[in-house]
Amino acid sequence: MIASLGLILVCQLLGEVVVRGLALPLPGPVLGLVLLLALLLLRDRIKPLAIGPLATDEGRGRIEDVSRVLLANLSLLFVPAGVGVVQKLDLVAAHGLAIAAVLVLSVIATLLVTVAAFVVTSRLLSRNGPS
Repeated sequence: MIASLGLILVCQLLGEVVVRGLALPLPGPVLGLVLLLALLLLRDRIKPLAIGPLATDEGRGRIEDVSRVLLANLSLLFVPAGVGVVQKLDLVAAHGLAIAAVLVLSVIATLLVTVAAFVVTSRLLSRNGPS
């Protein structure tokens, strides 16, 4: 489990280093997740990579198992953010209307993009699918 957590943190660190070093306009953890995904995809193609936390056999400490545990307890990671919001309630009260408007607009934009992606994907799949 420690090795898997270490691998996740190393990928995040590499993402942060690359993003800050190249001044890329994206969060470092996102790039770290892309690196981790690339590692997992390479593991399936290059068998010598399938050791330790990247092992493919059933066993404790695989990165998939550790990731499942992290996802199952993901809500605990929002506690610090919630505490931060409570500490800054005066700012939330002062800019509450603007924050609410941004939240509503971002939800609408997300829904529209999701629908557009679904429609485009559905059309592409129906065009290329068996008929």
